[in-house]
Amino acid sequence: MSKVIKRKDLKGKIKDNQSIMVGGFLECGTPERLIDVLLEDSIRDITLIANDTGFTDKKFGSLIVQKRVKKVIASHIGTNRETGRQMNEGEIEVELVPQGTLAERIRSYGAGLGGFYTPTGVGTVVEEGKEKKVINGREYILEKPLGADVALIKAWKADEAGNLIYRYSARNFNPLMAMAADLVIVETEEIVPIGSLDPNEIMTPGIFVDYIVDFS
Repeated sequence: MSKVIKRKDLKGKIKDNQSIMVGGFLECGTPERLIDVLLEDSIRDITLIANDTGFTDKKFGSLIVQKRVKKVIASHIGTNRETGRQMNEGEIEVELVPQGTLAERIRSYGAGLGGFYTPTGVGTVVEEGKEKKVINGREYILEKPLGADVALIKAWKADEAGNLIYRYSARNFNPLMAMAADLVIVETEEIVPIGSLDPNEIMTPGIFVDYIVDFS
């Protein structure tokens, strides 16, 4: 069962050199107050797994600007010029993954799968070093599951047991990432008592959540 904690109780739970998944899509559904924690606690040398790297002048993008990241695994980096600059200068490692493939790799980890075959990337640099297979006359690439040490999740509502509801498009990568990390930490707009949420609306069951942070 998850635990509601205060900001101060996060000290030491996220460490340097960890792989960290961050939910959101171009800063929509991104847990900005948890990003603040990374910045304020001087967490560095992380492997960042996310859809993108945000913008240079926004909260999430600051992780790149302040050089807290040693490797990025993302679908695109074009909205943050600093990511491209650091990549070209050899200051950061970037692994670009097609967006659908990235989502499915994360989902596969959470579902306990050994991987999946996809035609996306066949004949491009994406296939380099990967197993290929012909199925029904078509070439496919084997993509392996992708998990992380920590997932930072943004929810709309959470009950004290860690059951989560997301709002509109902020759902994006958050539910998948909540299933794919050893430690799942949630930022939410509202924490309600157990039993307050309609079970039919719950998108992430509390069994996947370790901590809900009360920033009040």
